[in-house]
Amino acid sequence: MDATGSSSRIQAEGKLAASEAVAFDFVIVGATGDLTMRKLLPAFYECFRRGQIEKSTKIIGVARSGLSVEDYRTRAHEALKGFVATASYDDAIIQDFLGMVEYVSLDMSDKDADWTGLRGQLSTERDRPRVFYVATAPKLYVPTADAIAHNKLITESSRIVLEKPIGTDQATAAEINDGVGQHFTEEQIFRIDHYLGKQTVQNILALRFANPILERVWNTDSIAHVQITAAETVGVGKRGPYYDSAGALRDMVQNHLLQVLSLVAMEPPTAFSAMDLRDEKLKILRALKPMSDHDIATDTVRAQYGEGHVNGKLIPGYLDDLGAPTSTTETYLAIRAEIRTARWAGVPFYIRTGKQMARKETTVVIQFRPQPWAIFTDNPEPSQLVLRIQPNEGVSLSLASKDPASEQYRLREAVLDVDYVKAFNTRYPDSYEDLLMAAVRGDQVLFIRRDEVEASWRWIEPILHGWEENIRPLEIYPAGTQGPASSDQLLARDGFVWKENT
Repeated sequence: MDATGSSSRIQAEGKLAASEAVAFDFVIVGATGDLTMRKLLPAFYECFRRGQIEKSTKIIGVARSGLSVEDYRTRAHEALKGFVATASYDDAIIQDFLGMVEYVSLDMSDKDADWTGLRGQLSTERDRPRVFYVATAPKLYVPTADAIAHNKLITESSRIVLEKPIGTDQATAAEINDGVGQHFTEEQIFRIDHYLGKQTVQNILALRFANPILERVWNTDSIAHVQITAAETVGVGKRGPYYDSAGALRDMVQNHLLQVLSLVAMEPPTAFSAMDLRDEKLKILRALKPMSDHDIATDTVRAQYGEGHVNGKLIPGYLDDLGAPTSTTETYLAIRAEIRTARWAGVPFYIRTGKQMARKETTVVIQFRPQPWAIFTDNPEPSQLVLRIQPNEGVSLSLASKDPASEQYRLREAVLDVDYVKAFNTRYPDSYEDLLMAAVRGDQVLFIRRDEVEASWRWIEPILHGWEENIRPLEIYPAGTQGPASSDQLLARDGFVWKENT
């Protein structure tokens, strides 16, 4: 198909090509919040600076605060000063960008409020993309969708973006999906997970399916186990009240880390399309072995950070950060999971995440099996493929090599390392940049489908219930460490150890 035909096909599907500069209306519900100021507005600025956004675009902030447009633009300007990289900041471009930013004082969950101001900001062009980004508490998702529909603001080119979490369990997730789905079709609903916007997470697909040498060993014959780690060196901070109602399992695993796991484990899709990719991810989520009470007791670890010393400084524990006398909320977890498919039979997947850890890192470790027989007396450890999602985005592969400094035939480990930023000599975009523009274009590849959300909750819920019943007791680990010793024992039982990047 020629370029003209390809472009026509994209437009016929209601999507815009990624290379096109587009004009659109983007309504941010909850526009005075931290997410908008820290992530969304800087991401839009970067997209505008790169020529992806036409000047006739309107980015319309909506919140209950009684701000004027100029007040809001001043706030936006301060946010851009604080969160846009120095190398990208340009005063002239900033002023052009702020000219696209509007503000309307409105409670968008109130369908009977005065919607005149918002209606007057929206274009009357039926084919102009119109995106409603709901950056509020999940309990407001359905009332907001109801109100948008009641005020007749949904066009054929409209989409709604929902931030995670989609509910707190399977039942509340279904309520949200049903409620929003009364007004928006599944093709118009974009459930966002910022992990899927990370370049290195997206690169899992390229690494696997564009490199046959890897895909042919991507199975139980060659891989001993897989580790997925998301460690943070900070505590709960200002998110304490939210975090205490969620915990690490809801906050990190149900969405972010299960999405990473599904990308690592999925079968090759028949095409690079939203439908095919999400079909294959869903199969993996459904293939996760359900966690029985016995599994929860033996194959999970839950813990909470207590006070500890980092660089000689005393770090308070979770209860001090929370300002509460007691809490059973986990800030750390480790889980041994199994995927019931032929490709992954007998391969454990270890997931861990935690706050106030010794190092900040998000990695995927593919541990290959050792040689079935050893012809060398000093074989190094079997090869590992490490995908670094953050920081220092890249990929490394450890290999055995002859030691050139040895007179005898001795081996040592050599590491092939690719630092993506250095390799491509370019700025790595923030995850929200790709996601926001994908929502504008109507491309759902980087977003989560309803059945994925429900499959994730279906696997998570037994663990939540088991922990509520104290089947696996809560432990305490010192801030500034890599979690409790029981987490190491979870792997040691299978003869493995956690990969610790230093």
